[in-house]
Amino acid sequence: MHRLKGLYGITDSRLLPDDETMMVFVEQALTGGMKVLQYRDKSSDHSRRLRQAGALKALCHHYQALLIINDDIQLAADVEADGIHLGQKDASIDEARSRLGDYAVIGISAENSLPQALTGVERGADYIAFGRFFPSSTKPDAKQANISVLKDAKKLFRQPVVAIGGITVDNAPELIAAGADMIAVVNNLFSAPDIQYRAREFSQLF
Repeated sequence: MHRLKGLYGITDSRLLPDDETMMVFVEQALTGGMKVLQYRDKSSDHSRRLRQAGALKALCHHYQALLIINDDIQLAADVEADGIHLGQKDASIDEARSRLGDYAVIGISAENSLPQALTGVERGADYIAFGRFFPSSTKPDAKQANISVLKDAKKLFRQPVVAIGGITVDNAPELIAAGADMIAVVNNLFSAPDIQYRAREFSQLF
């Protein structure tokens, strides 16, 4: 899992409202050094989601980056994505593994809970995401996480640890210092005036 390190971008249908904008902005982030992209679209437009996810996979692979699908095992299987990210209320790790195979990257949200992380690891999760650490416009109601959970997770688990939630170039260093292998960013990346430069700023922190 040496590829699970660095900047982890997450798409947002408000910031990337159409196919062209999404591809242009994501390519800028990839050029700046983004290592992982999570495609997150909660709409019910299956044909659009299939089209966008397939195009993003090809683009990510061109830059030797990984494409992770948020919460949709069928979509991940359809486009042969590199993996899937599951929340606490989403499908099970067992189901994802049986559908996507041994080589799929399966990540889980553990909020602020080491027990949730442990359960995920025992069931075969490849990485654990904690957060939100700072106020987030993407998920304003997400549970607050303490930076100490990153330090504890690094002692307990060998799996890579992701920090998410309101992360900026200014506050990311303390999360990385606490043990975050990846920082997951939405707004501070894709709403930046120069996305490639912002992605490079994040990547250089590692």
